[in-house]
Amino acid sequence: MKHKDFSPESLAISGGHDPGSANNSIKPPIYQTSTFKFNTAEEGKAFFEKAKGDAPLEERNASLIYTRLNHPNAITAEFRLAQLDGAEDAAFFESGMAAISTGILTFCHAGDLILMSSPLYGGTDTFIKKHAVQFGIEWAEFEPGASAEDIRQLIKAHPKAGRLKMIYLETPANPTLSLTDIEMIKDLRDELAPEAIIAVDNTYMGPVFQKPLAHGADLNLYSATKYIGGHSDIIAGAASGSEKVIREVKKKRAILGNTASPFTSWLLSRSMETIGLRMEKQASNAQQLAEFLNGHSKVRATHYLGLLDSSDPLYPLFKKQNTSGGAMIAFEVDGGQQEAFRFLNALNLAHLAISLGSTETLVSHPFTMSSSNMDEADRLKNGITPALIRVSVGIENLQDLIKDFDQALNSI
Repeated sequence: MKHKDFSPESLAISGGHDPGSANNSIKPPIYQTSTFKFNTAEEGKAFFEKAKGDAPLEERNASLIYTRLNHPNAITAEFRLAQLDGAEDAAFFESGMAAISTGILTFCHAGDLILMSSPLYGGTDTFIKKHAVQFGIEWAEFEPGASAEDIRQLIKAHPKAGRLKMIYLETPANPTLSLTDIEMIKDLRDELAPEAIIAVDNTYMGPVFQKPLAHGADLNLYSATKYIGGHSDIIAGAASGSEKVIREVKKKRAILGNTASPFTSWLLSRSMETIGLRMEKQASNAQQLAEFLNGHSKVRATHYLGLLDSSDPLYPLFKKQNTSGGAMIAFEVDGGQQEAFRFLNALNLAHLAISLGSTETLVSHPFTMSSSNMDEADRLKNGITPALIRVSVGIENLQDLIKDFDQALNSI
């Protein structure tokens, strides 16, 4: 049987590694080397030509030259992520922001325009609004819930409408969980800017609960530190898409020098073997914790996709794009920053820390932490208030989590 005969879940366990290439080791070894030997000068020349040209992916992967460009551990990890995402190829980076910034700089140049959804992760928002502009890249932003006509008019009215090169989406958004219709955006792109790349930050849903490429995205981006890594022991980023798109991303990655290291790539391969099990348990815990929070007297509002019912206008979009409510919750305590801090300081089991997607439950305060580098007006207009708490639900015993959140809320 060939790879195409097996499911992505199975290929994420052992795909991308041939035991026969490593003394029959079931797990891939860590190739802790900076460079690779050529058998002949002619082979070295051919490898360089394949690495920088348009050779098929298999030939490029076999043309090992230098670890900044490619290495066996990256090949294994990228094969597995591509299977999970339904992509032709994938690329791993040394951080999520490395993946995001490399993706943007691959396709956007001086004088170009990025159209972005709102809100975005604070680091992405800052990169586009305060750093990409230093390269002459302009941006326009649409609000949560904007209609196709709203976005069409926003694009048409912009002086750089003819230079729209990327539409950057984050859905569900961090930390508010607002949704953007990827297929609607694709239709607008095809109508107004056929050459523009649609990039989607899929960090919140991971490769298990959402497949942006299947809905029309060209570039699927992640902080792989989160669910793909899943254990709070890796800093990494990822991109996936067509072979053509990822080839260009990898060229830029090689020049910027942010390819994931062999050890990071090895850890990512390990983690993808259990991503389905972890995320299903996390989502199950999140659903029940969100239901508890939604009924608590000290909670003013609970945001969790699994709480949407069929009467909600967002429900059809949620069911179209997502296969689960995921494991991210945002809720507002009854009060403001003082009450939010009192809750956070009273937790015993959940950890007060930024990041998300790990086996342990992580709780943070976006207004003063992960979104704090956004302008305050942008935070408030997107519902990132001083009362908002972000929760990344882990795999602990559910009743223990509920007890911990209950006692912390009752301290307010």
